[in-house]
Amino acid sequence: MNTLKLELRLALHSRLAKGALLLLLALSALAVWSGLHAVDQQRQALVRIATVQRADVTAVAHKYRDGGEAGYAAYSTPHLTDHPPAPLAFAAFGQRDVQPFALRVRLLGLQAQLYESESINPELAAAGRFDFAFVLVYLAPLFVIALMHDLVAGEREAGRLRLVHALPVPGARLWRRRIALRFVLVLAALALPLLCGAASAGVAAGHMLLVLAIAALYMAFWFGMAAAVAAGVRTSAGGAAVLLAVFVVLTLVLPTLVNGAIGRAVPVSKGAELALAQRQAVHTAWDRPKEETMAQFFRTHPEWRDTPALTGKFQWKWYYAMHQAGDDAVAGQVDEYRAALTARERWTGHSGWLLPSVAVQAVLHRLADTDLHGQLAYLDRVAAFHKQLRGYFYPYIFNERSFGPAQFAGLPRWQRGAAGGTVALGAVVALALLAAVAGGAGSAALRRVRP
Repeated sequence: MNTLKLELRLALHSRLAKGALLLLLALSALAVWSGLHAVDQQRQALVRIATVQRADVTAVAHKYRDGGEAGYAAYSTPHLTDHPPAPLAFAAFGQRDVQPFALRVRLLGLQAQLYESESINPELAAAGRFDFAFVLVYLAPLFVIALMHDLVAGEREAGRLRLVHALPVPGARLWRRRIALRFVLVLAALALPLLCGAASAGVAAGHMLLVLAIAALYMAFWFGMAAAVAAGVRTSAGGAAVLLAVFVVLTLVLPTLVNGAIGRAVPVSKGAELALAQRQAVHTAWDRPKEETMAQFFRTHPEWRDTPALTGKFQWKWYYAMHQAGDDAVAGQVDEYRAALTARERWTGHSGWLLPSVAVQAVLHRLADTDLHGQLAYLDRVAAFHKQLRGYFYPYIFNERSFGPAQFAGLPRWQRGAAGGTVALGAVVALALLAAVAGGAGSAALRRVRP
């Protein structure tokens, strides 16, 4: 215990070490606060949207107090769907800055409604949000470098290296104890604000422990890497230079190159282009014979083939068949778009087998349900709800039945899905292996240190 106290005093005696730990603590606290604030903003926005939604639906319902056409009710009634942030979203905000978290859908063509909200330029959000994941991945390694770059060279430059090796405690054991102490201090600076934020957000204990384990593995990787470099350099400045170069290559250069390579190998069109294609298909149908549109609709929806035939210039059944035909026209493009996005996500995950920064982000975003998988799952739930709406309205529209207050009151309601955060086990295993390799390399290098 006395030895630990002595090592703690030595570690904190340095103004650089003390300042670095306090700064890391402050940055971690600021990131947690920023994440909680962003989550709160999205929840408040959902409340405001729900208020507008209730007012709009009440206004439409008032018009139908004496009944009316089902087609017009379907056209004029918006249905709110939402994707509230999971409790852990404050720590890893992921794609929630880019993707819509609320959609008001009507019985019109679905694909245009799903993808027209992709109005935020993803390039503007490329820098990422300042959240805990950002601090852990991009800033914490710099503090490890600040604490570790002179681990051995500092003793050599101060003329104490021979004295250190003359102590009763073996040299490698002494280095490991010093590293372990710095590891605990860095992890504590990261974890304390995170635990406070998790308690405030109501994060499950299991998820919180997993986040701490991921942070510990990532820090173990960098402490191992730093130990390996610190044991091999002759000067403190040389150690800092080499470690910064390793940090830039592993955290910035290689992930950027991998991302560029994946982008070239798996090109993805923008979702807004799908919306435009679907709308173009619908607009084209206005100029085509109605019978042609209905024949196209009946090929995919034969159950409505024997309903009353079209009469007059405009009928709601033709209008909705036209929108459904627009969705069918872009169905192949939608499948290709989603498959390309999923392939990009999969290859990015594979790169995490070698790049610890990518593995950490993959694990945190999957656990917080803020990655592409979570967004696609939300869109799938919206599609299922839209199908439910069609199943409710179509019997009234295609059989030309009246639509009264009772039918309006029985409209399907959106049901939120459960929080979808899961464990990206492959990325966790990869990170553990990388941490073990780096730790082993550092331990082996420290055993070779000589005065």
